[in-house]
Amino acid sequence: MKHYFIQDSHFGGFLSKMTASRNVIAPVAKKNKFVFDKPESPEEIRLDYDVTLLPPKKAIFPPKQDLLSFSPEGARSGIAPEPKILFGVHFYDIKAIDMLDLLFRENNEDWNYLAYREQTTIVGSSIQNVSKRAFWGSVGKDVQPKGHDAFLTKIGGGYLYETLTGKGEDLIQFGNFQAATPAQQAEAEKVNNEILARCPEKLEHTTKAIAEKVRNNFKSPVWEEMAKTCFSCGTCNIVCPTCYCFDVQDNWNLDQASGVRTRSWDGCLMEEFSKVTLGFGASENFREHRGDRFRHRVMRKATYLNEKLGGPACVGCGRCSAGCVPDIADPVAIINKIMEG
Repeated sequence: MKHYFIQDSHFGGFLSKMTASRNVIAPVAKKNKFVFDKPESPEEIRLDYDVTLLPPKKAIFPPKQDLLSFSPEGARSGIAPEPKILFGVHFYDIKAIDMLDLLFRENNEDWNYLAYREQTTIVGSSIQNVSKRAFWGSVGKDVQPKGHDAFLTKIGGGYLYETLTGKGEDLIQFGNFQAATPAQQAEAEKVNNEILARCPEKLEHTTKAIAEKVRNNFKSPVWEEMAKTCFSCGTCNIVCPTCYCFDVQDNWNLDQASGVRTRSWDGCLMEEFSKVTLGFGASENFREHRGDRFRHRVMRKATYLNEKLGGPACVGCGRCSAGCVPDIADPVAIINKIMEG
């Protein structure tokens, strides 16, 4: 681990050289929102963003991914990763990618994901502006981000750049970096600690207490009550940085002999998600009611995966809250209601 400092006046040059030499995916403005995308120029990179519409996991685990193509001559893999730099990732989204790394690697390793992950350099960035529905300061506080290669923190006069791996160290060549002083390192630590208190939403209880209370409320009528206005649209799933469910479809060409196998993000709030065939045209939906699906999502985030992940499967980004039309998906409101019941 090494610490460097780059002045504001040199930072633009660093971005210019890096984007000219490497494939960089970074936060850029999209009207009055932000997305992770390939910047057309280094000036487009916005490290002052609050939160992006979709999480940066999309650069590793795309919303739609061709796994292979097939024909009478055989099958050909569609997985073709190229080195990329995922730049400017907030700590909560790094934590989310850490979770996906574990979940896609355990048991039968998913190389459709891991092939892209291993070709990705992740550079984190301090949070300069806080989104209106954020609660990352109070969720999973015992779980720290660990899968990144470097981390940038905006401090007085420039940026502190902390390298954690060889891939992070490799980027030093593109900028006029100097060794950071102890005072600059202390300032960066203070900046990243103080931002945690600026979240507009807050969970009032510990991870352990929440997990126990939520699980014990499995049969509570509160789920149907809270899900009454749910559209089952799945937006809360699709924008979530820790959701990893997907559907796989074989899409046949008109010749009925060739096609493409594709996987796409899927979500447990959508009615078709838990529908299975019984054969002979019959089917069964084992979470037919909205309340059941609503409960399942909260259970997955607050309790089911805690032992495996070391904390909740939620990082407090607030995307689900911001994206929900009837405004019922907010984990803070749901969990605080259960804890107070």
